[in-house]
Amino acid sequence: MRTFTAVSLGLALLASACGTASDNHEYTLQGQIISIAPDHKDATIKHEDIKGFMSAMTMPYKVRDAKEYENLAPGDLINATLVVVSNDAYLKDVKKVGSAPLEKPPAEAAMPPASSGFELLKPGQPVPSGRFVNQDGKPTTLENFRGSALIVTFIYTNCPMPTFCPLMDRNFVSIQNKLKAEKNELNVRLLTVSFDPVTDTPPVLKKHAEKLGADPRIWTMLTGDRDDIDQWASRFGVSVSRAMNDPRDITHNLRTAIIDRQGNLVQTYTGNEWTPDQALADVRVMVGVD
Repeated sequence: MRTFTAVSLGLALLASACGTASDNHEYTLQGQIISIAPDHKDATIKHEDIKGFMSAMTMPYKVRDAKEYENLAPGDLINATLVVVSNDAYLKDVKKVGSAPLEKPPAEAAMPPASSGFELLKPGQPVPSGRFVNQDGKPTTLENFRGSALIVTFIYTNCPMPTFCPLMDRNFVSIQNKLKAEKNELNVRLLTVSFDPVTDTPPVLKKHAEKLGADPRIWTMLTGDRDDIDQWASRFGVSVSRAMNDPRDITHNLRTAIIDRQGNLVQTYTGNEWTPDQALADVRVMVGVD
């Protein structure tokens, strides 16, 4: 199994915002509790393949009722139902079926030396230009966007969990709408970078952009060579692993970054709990606009 690195399934949305009952999809989950949050509303679970939905992995799952996790502990084996709706996902009917010793986590790999290019960027440092291909199939680097404030996020279009990549898409849709309402006076560009070049070819990204209503004057989709993308994304703390037998089977964490008009990193959001309003407020601070 693969470990889904340090992201919260997060964002508890009201049921009314999650669609009608007909939008619900339910899947059987079988796995082992690795850890439980103090409020018992979130637990990291190492689970088997979820048939018809996603591969085996280890990642956090929230519940709507803390009682679901109340009597559980790390090491417990569980069966549960994963409920997936348009904008949310959570577990229900969590039942303990046994227990087993927890596997020891692998030793953390040492941080590569700075010369490798994999060290994390710090605020104020220049962001490497990178080598990309945009949704129109044209070679692109960050230099093409110099002079604009940038908000950059990382996805792959086949990501199944609505609170991960699809949430990043929805956040960018919201940001784009807010920018267009103000005639983009902040001069912001949105960059969505795919780390799945096998699937996310330029035509696929172009179709994805059209589906989201991405205005190419504001929002650009990027892909490129897999190793180039992985190395560039790792500078922001993005961790990507792919199944040996299928490079399209991807496990990843979430990072979203703000880059100033000179190409320097301003800040990086970890996970999925940032909001469009927060990102735009941080951009306004950066450019000195109240």
